[in-house]
Amino acid sequence: MVGHVDHGKTSLTKALTGKWTDTHSEELKRGITIKIGYADSIFYKCPKDGTYSIGEACPKCNGKSDISRRVSFLDAPGHETLMTTMISAASIVDGALLVIAANEECPQPQTAEHLMVLDILGIKNVVVVQNKIDLVPPEKALENYAQIKKFLKGTSAEKAPIIPISATYDANIDRLIEAIETNIKTPKRDPDAPAKMYVARSFDINRPGAPVKKLNGGVIGGSLISGTVKVGDRMQIKPGIIKRSKEKEGKEVYLPLEFEVTSLHTTDGELEVAKPGGLIALGTLLDPSLTKGDMLIGNIAGKASALGPVLDQPEIEYTLVKREGFDNPPLKMAEPLVISVGTATSIGVITKLKGGQLTLRLKRPIYAEKGTKVALCRRMGQRWRLSGFGTVR
Repeated sequence: MVGHVDHGKTSLTKALTGKWTDTHSEELKRGITIKIGYADSIFYKCPKDGTYSIGEACPKCNGKSDISRRVSFLDAPGHETLMTTMISAASIVDGALLVIAANEECPQPQTAEHLMVLDILGIKNVVVVQNKIDLVPPEKALENYAQIKKFLKGTSAEKAPIIPISATYDANIDRLIEAIETNIKTPKRDPDAPAKMYVARSFDINRPGAPVKKLNGGVIGGSLISGTVKVGDRMQIKPGIIKRSKEKEGKEVYLPLEFEVTSLHTTDGELEVAKPGGLIALGTLLDPSLTKGDMLIGNIAGKASALGPVLDQPEIEYTLVKREGFDNPPLKMAEPLVISVGTATSIGVITKLKGGQLTLRLKRPIYAEKGTKVALCRRMGQRWRLSGFGTVR
């Protein structure tokens, strides 16, 4: 779910899954999504009339529907200051719903930026959702529809279907599900490839004051991008955790974490084997102090033999973005940049700059393989703005 702040992404996630993804106290207080929200849903299709729904009973004929597909949703923040979190969310998806409110002029700032991120990351399977049609008269809805068509022209989403809905009243949700099933297919993946998973969340699931003998190990959550994972598998997390190195005169270094998968979970219960796609949580015997409060976000988990080196000075082939109302001059030596790759975000300074290539010295190392796509943000006034994209060399 991507789109401008307060255009209804979280409400739409609830309409499609039954789950409200704003669960943190600050999110509830401010009424915006801050962290990535997660929810799973099962889409059903009626064999009699072809109606789609999220329940087993057909909403039209009340007959029993068949399971069409299980889908995992990520509700990304729309607020501009949380842009890097949105980039993290987009890095593990197969398709996107671009949510645009019918009661505001299109495009709004983050509507344009989020579509740009989808272009940068190569996400071409997009369904545009014209939300909040219950707040405008028909002629205004049609005017907004024309604005959306004009906005999409020349982008990767130019031919994307535009589905008018009201998430609050569940209006036209069946047509939206149909559009998702038609336009965002499950990609083919190789289950025999080495297991790799972007870590998008990490938790300590123990209650305060729990007895030591009843403590559970830390939990990491995310999406398998390749391979399969079974209970009992040995895996590694990179870059890992900070330690002071005796060999390097007390300097801080990142050390990988080794762990055994003790359990696999989805929102519907436990699994014995997890395959690529969807959202899963891995139970481990890691010290929960290492996983609490999303401390391992931005790491990658996988078979140790399949993971490459960690980068603290990545070389990047980049392109600056150009758009109206946005002054984006050439980059300069020693300029600070925020780099987003996979679910990781780090800040660094430019140490080499030549043509369309740069080298960053990062404050926090990242894991990125050659050819991985990255997004670059630079400081504009008091904000970090999405300014460029590129690939790791």
